[in-house]
Amino acid sequence: MPISLTAPQQNLLKTVAWQSIAHGLKTGKPLSINNPDYPAELLKPCATFVLLKYQNQPRGCIGNLEAIRPLIEDVCENAFAAAFCDQHYAAITEPELAELDIQIDLLSPLEKLTFSSELDLIEQLRPNQDGLVLQDGSHHASFLPSNWDNLPSPMRFMQHLKQKAGLPASYWSKTVNAKRFTTQRLN
Repeated sequence: MPISLTAPQQNLLKTVAWQSIAHGLKTGKPLSINNPDYPAELLKPCATFVLLKYQNQPRGCIGNLEAIRPLIEDVCENAFAAAFCDQHYAAITEPELAELDIQIDLLSPLEKLTFSSELDLIEQLRPNQDGLVLQDGSHHASFLPSNWDNLPSPMRFMQHLKQKAGLPASYWSKTVNAKRFTTQRLN
């Protein structure tokens, strides 16, 4: 992982994520971050995903695959977006806020994979460790490493990822590109 965080820094990120959602409930906008107020480690660029759960059920998940802004800002923006902009779920409500479980994943930089066939790509996958970005033309999708929990077979993982990208499960082409990444879930 590119960033090593102390327990207080991890707690601060979770607090800021919660505050951004609370601020969003009141204003319809994410919390504004004043960078000089935060430790230097939280100002380094880092890609994150924020997953929200309420009563152990998913309530939103939004993130970035590449580091485009400081870690603290990425968490703040992604927490707000997961709460209010994930098209798969209704927006978070005030009564849910107190019991909302916020999970934050820090992503490693993307690593381009080289392969000669679909089987070659599948054999390179590291179950329970790799997230994967798959792209062919305008079709693209990604799975976090946590998707291995529901798709433990590398073949099924790949088939479901292709379907998420809008491709048939059996699809393959020499123009398919793939990149892998790992995540570190904050405690």
